[in-house]
Amino acid sequence: MSQKTKARSWNELKQAGNQFFKAGQYGEATRFYSLAIVELHKSNPKNVEDLSILHSNRAASYLKEGNCTECSKDCNTSLELVPFNVKSLLRRAAASEAQERYRQAYVDYKTVLQLDANIVAAHDGANRMTKALTEADGPAWRQKLPAIPMVPLAVREKMSRAAPTVTPTTAAAGGDVPAEGARRAGALREQGNALVKQGQHVAAVDKYTQSILCHNKEPAAFTNRALCYLALGRYREAVRDCDAALALDAANIKALYRRAQAYKELQNTTACVRDLKELLEVEPGNSAAVKMLQDVQREAPKQQAAPPPPQEKKKRTRNRKK
Repeated sequence: MSQKTKARSWNELKQAGNQFFKAGQYGEATRFYSLAIVELHKSNPKNVEDLSILHSNRAASYLKEGNCTECSKDCNTSLELVPFNVKSLLRRAAASEAQERYRQAYVDYKTVLQLDANIVAAHDGANRMTKALTEADGPAWRQKLPAIPMVPLAVREKMSRAAPTVTPTTAAAGGDVPAEGARRAGALREQGNALVKQGQHVAAVDKYTQSILCHNKEPAAFTNRALCYLALGRYREAVRDCDAALALDAANIKALYRRAQAYKELQNTTACVRDLKELLEVEPGNSAAVKMLQDVQREAPKQQAAPPPPQEKKKRTRNRKK
């Protein structure tokens, strides 16, 4: 087997990697892309375009495995060889987002949109990052961003002539999600569930994140990760995960309840009550939601009964002195 592998050309090794990737065997895909990279370096190191593609392909495999660090490294190499490679930018953005490096992810998504304004994955990603950064840094979040590179006109014109179709799935993940990818996502989700039962919420978050990277169309992965974020006191992230789950299933009971829990902790009574009422329209007999709604509505008047503002106190004090 090893002798046959060594005898293969870099292109044959690449094609083998592609087949393993399509079958959802990402570890084997990574191995063959690595062999192809080594072989191409030996045979034609000046072939920067194909080297860039190989590194981008291996990045897709790493991303599927949840290895965001190695994914980012390969994307960096790919982009050094061929700047403004759309797939490499999107894969690096997805890896940065998974690692909560929201500023870098935003920059990459916006760079992609300079290259092709019709890429849905980049629009959706930029919108998610805008929301996350606004919550984290406030209205001045743009001032903390790294510089967004300006794509040269010649590169944009070349892109428009090529006009490849990049869907959300192919852009971020490297290809259509095969059945094996969905199966792996389910297995990772079960591993996360086992960790939750053991109280290991940080480790569970990592498993759910890997599951989402394999297949991001399953609401349970988002609602389960939201549960972990609630346990860790990361309420805004819990809200975002519930938003994602509800985008997939608008009547998802767990998503509505856990988002209500997060809003309660964030003291956003209006949003909390809204979610609980919407939940009870779907499932009127949900006793946990009924109790939380009663508690929130009972506590709301107390929260609103704030003492007079300090400025008013100062005015009255000054008036008495006069």
